[in-house]
Amino acid sequence: MLLDFTEVLLEDTGLSAKNSLSLQRQPGPPSESLRGSNTNYPFLPAGMEELTLEQIQKKSELEEDIDFEKDLLTVPPGLKAGMDFSDKEAKTTKSELNLLSLLSTFDDVIDALPEEKEAVSRKEEPAVKLPRTNSLEDLGIKDSASSASQPSANTVRPTEQKKRALQEDKGDNKKWAVPVDISSPCGDFYKRVPDPAFKYPFELDVFQKQAILRLEAHDSVFVAAHTSAGKTVVAEYAIALSQKHMTRTIYTSPIKALSNQKFRDFKTTFSDVGLLTGDVQLSPESSCLIMTTEILRSMLYNGSEVIRDLEWVIFDEVHYINDAERGVVWEEVLIMLPEHVSIILLSATVPNAVEFSEWIGRIKKRPIYVISTVKRPVPLEHYLYTGNSTKTQKELFLLLDASGNFLTKGYYAAVDAKKERTSKHAQSFGTKNVSQHNTTASQDRAVWQTLLNYLSQRQQTPVVAFTFSRTRCDENARSLTSLDLTSSIEKSEIHSFLQKSLTRLRGGDRQLPQILSMRDLLKRGIGVHHSGILPILKEIIEMLFSRGLVKVLFATETFAMGVNMPARTVVFDSIRKHDGTGFRNLLPGEYIQMAGRAGRRGLDATGTVIILCKAGVHEMGDLHAMMLGKPTVLQSQFRLTYTMILNLLRVEALRVTDMMKRSFSENHRDTQAHEKRISELRNTLSSLPPLDTEGQLSDILSYYHTITELRITTETLQRAVLESVNGLKALCVGRVVMVNSCQHHNALGVILQVSNDAVNRTFTALIICEKGNEEAAGDQSNKAFHPIYSTTLFIPEGPCSHTVQKLKLQDISAITTKTLKVIPERIIDNFNKRQQPRFRLDPPGQAISTATQELLRLAEANPNGITTLDPVNDLHLKAVDVVEAVMRHRVLQDCLKDFHCIHSPTFTEQFARVQERMSVQEELDKLLFLVSDQSLTLLPEYHQRIKVLEALQYVDSTGAVQLKGRVACQISSHELLLTELLFENTLSPLAPEESAALLSCLIFTQNTQIDPHVTSTLQEGINQVLSVAQRIGELQRDYGIAQTAEDFVAQFKFGLTEVVYCWARGMPFAEIAQLTDVQEGTIVRCIQRLDEVLKEVRHAARIVGDSVLGSKMERASLAIRRDIVFTASLYTH
Repeated sequence: MLLDFTEVLLEDTGLSAKNSLSLQRQPGPPSESLRGSNTNYPFLPAGMEELTLEQIQKKSELEEDIDFEKDLLTVPPGLKAGMDFSDKEAKTTKSELNLLSLLSTFDDVIDALPEEKEAVSRKEEPAVKLPRTNSLEDLGIKDSASSASQPSANTVRPTEQKKRALQEDKGDNKKWAVPVDISSPCGDFYKRVPDPAFKYPFELDVFQKQAILRLEAHDSVFVAAHTSAGKTVVAEYAIALSQKHMTRTIYTSPIKALSNQKFRDFKTTFSDVGLLTGDVQLSPESSCLIMTTEILRSMLYNGSEVIRDLEWVIFDEVHYINDAERGVVWEEVLIMLPEHVSIILLSATVPNAVEFSEWIGRIKKRPIYVISTVKRPVPLEHYLYTGNSTKTQKELFLLLDASGNFLTKGYYAAVDAKKERTSKHAQSFGTKNVSQHNTTASQDRAVWQTLLNYLSQRQQTPVVAFTFSRTRCDENARSLTSLDLTSSIEKSEIHSFLQKSLTRLRGGDRQLPQILSMRDLLKRGIGVHHSGILPILKEIIEMLFSRGLVKVLFATETFAMGVNMPARTVVFDSIRKHDGTGFRNLLPGEYIQMAGRAGRRGLDATGTVIILCKAGVHEMGDLHAMMLGKPTVLQSQFRLTYTMILNLLRVEALRVTDMMKRSFSENHRDTQAHEKRISELRNTLSSLPPLDTEGQLSDILSYYHTITELRITTETLQRAVLESVNGLKALCVGRVVMVNSCQHHNALGVILQVSNDAVNRTFTALIICEKGNEEAAGDQSNKAFHPIYSTTLFIPEGPCSHTVQKLKLQDISAITTKTLKVIPERIIDNFNKRQQPRFRLDPPGQAISTATQELLRLAEANPNGITTLDPVNDLHLKAVDVVEAVMRHRVLQDCLKDFHCIHSPTFTEQFARVQERMSVQEELDKLLFLVSDQSLTLLPEYHQRIKVLEALQYVDSTGAVQLKGRVACQISSHELLLTELLFENTLSPLAPEESAALLSCLIFTQNTQIDPHVTSTLQEGINQVLSVAQRIGELQRDYGIAQTAEDFVAQFKFGLTEVVYCWARGMPFAEIAQLTDVQEGTIVRCIQRLDEVLKEVRHAARIVGDSVLGSKMERASLAIRRDIVFTASLYTH
């Protein structure tokens, strides 16, 4: 039975996903709840401020402050008489405003408000209940320190007050990254976490306990530890916590294969787990979602409802942020995450974990706890192996022991063993030069055969053999025909597992050559793992390997990137790899990542790492650098992408510059410190004595600017002259120059010596000066430049003296046309002799006095200035900037004559003030520039990209996103090209299978040897794609983007068009594999990713309203989604 109801006014009812960033907005339609929609606003990213109070309070020009205390008008404008406001008995307002005293003066008003009456009657009690209010002023009144004359101080939002309090506690320069000490054991762990969300069957390490304590406190953590150290514990605990709190966790990984594996692992632990990758979507309503980073990015941009319930985002393998291609995605996601989401970052050991966390903490405005451990649960031992036959199979030399000592003894032993063999070989066969890096296939086979026999005898399997080329992997595995490492029981296990796993394939696909040859290898315990292997086979091999049935796995580097499959031993086929540009040695980070696969926790006491010395022993320096060097630093790969720009432009409240400011590449911008210094400088400025700019001094400021510009122009000219060949030729011994320094002003000197170093070139010169001014003044900063510019030469008033000094380039203000005959050695020796106390009073030698007299004569002959070498006409400097500078210099010199301020008696003192004031102002301007958006490194590129978007009509001149821009937001890579193709109807004449084939060029990146045979319509399509790409490339270059048009076009490779075309028309996989030299695994990955592109084009076509194209893409998608290419992952079923 309904007894009573209260009406409540709902606030913010107009908010929706289309107009607000707030979490208060109403949810969108259920169909969009998971992925969001590209017309949605994202939720407000943490650390990005909405309009602050200051900005709201900033008055426009028309508003003015009215002071209700003083200066009020008593006569209204236009009236003759006014009112007398002087209140006879009113008390003056106390400076401290107190809400209660205000209320108590209005007792009669309050009677109507019973709730507030209570507040007054309980005046004696210290706790005062303030009425809930929406106006900022009311909140501020309890701020007792604020008087009525400071309206800005009492209008602080409560959150601001909290923040302020926080900042005051922590001091001004707050560190956002908090390193956690993990050296001492965490004794009270079970007291502090009496009821853990997840119980582990083993005792946790200190670093894991510390991380869990932080998670319990809902803090963000960065955990940097080696692969096998057990970072997964932290992730599992967060998932368990969020299940306890009924919230959600998102686990992101850089690689799809890794996502699938994690899905299986977490599914067994938690059961309530979902998976979202480009082509799979399993139970998206689960509390723990596993996805690739790209998908999380699009969910954030599209304001997915999942974000509301999100408590944790776990970033695994964060060191992937160094990836040039995809690193930017991590940064975007980190910047876009809203405030209520806590972040867990798991990474291999990196040297700058604290710096990285400091960045995240600063952009998110919350502390990040850094927990890093270099301890390995299973220590590694690194060996060199030189054996290559049964006789030498035991030649294994320890190079780096488990406690990290580098043993040179082992290195020299390996060198000797290798040398002995080569010399014997050379004696018996005559000398052949043994090349440094390359060995023949038969030599390779001998080495592997020997090593693997030796390892299996010593029970050192399973072994991962890292090889840095796919063909090498295949050859090595195939060459081991006689090697059999499995027992008969293991053989039957492998056989039945293979049968079971391959039942998902159609009959024809089970007979693919790759599957048959791999089947044969696997039975003998040998596996191969690289990107060219079919995905289903890769998964079979991974599963067999983790069961210990694959004894030797030939793998490329990708196997070490995240696939958590530890082995007993790791072998490096070589320590050089090709990184896309050329061959280089492995970096310490890469080596550690791969070597770290050795040693299984709880199974092995130590892990073994073996480096093969096939041709010769590697350089000791290289090995040392690789094993003990610092791993790679996390570096920002942030770059602007059109998708990012368009996604941010369609939301008015978010600016691209905010994204750029918060990127890790701009991490050096310490805005807080700058802001502090700016306020200091502002105070200094206001405390400086005022300038006298009356009468004659009215033009002193413009005089200052002119003379400063003159000084700068002169300096640029000096630099140009002195860096030029002719200038240096002119500055030879005996040349008369004009000297200006803090000691000399327009004094003549003659050069005696020129130093040799080109960097800080100095000139020793004899200069005339006043008697008593021989000593160089202390190093005054050349801030105090001479206020009056003149060309009048210095002529001593008293007797002429001289000094010999080393001059810097900037001291020589002009090179005259005159030279003197001097004897430099005599002059210098004589001068130095007279610097000693006992020769102090000797008369100067003949050489010096002649030179001094000559200089004095020159000065007296040309008192108003001497002819100098003109940089353009005499020294023949023809560079544009030099010519301009010379002309500017002349203009400025002529200007100076017209100023009045120079004639003022107080000129020098006033000029010093101007100078002091200006130096502060200049520093202030510089800092204001550094804090502003103008100093962003990427700003010019941002403007260039906006211009490109404008030219292609993706945005209009005000930056509003147009239809084409909306379409491009849907597309994750090569957005410009695809959108242009859509709008030019390139795909309309093509059949579904042809359009799929054409779009394969956006995904496929390898070069192929075989040219595809294609239909004529498809060839036309290809030409059209190339011409569009050429057009975009040229447009980009015209607007100043660094990439050349050729490079832009070259990204698109058409090697797989025929393959995809035939596949879409239903040709079996075995036949399409024959059409090309590309490996099967690569083809499958390409077609899988093509399906994602077709999906994007389908969405885009829906936005444009092209239903024909939409259904065509649907058909193309269905045509390629079949058989082995779209067999579901073994991990997800």
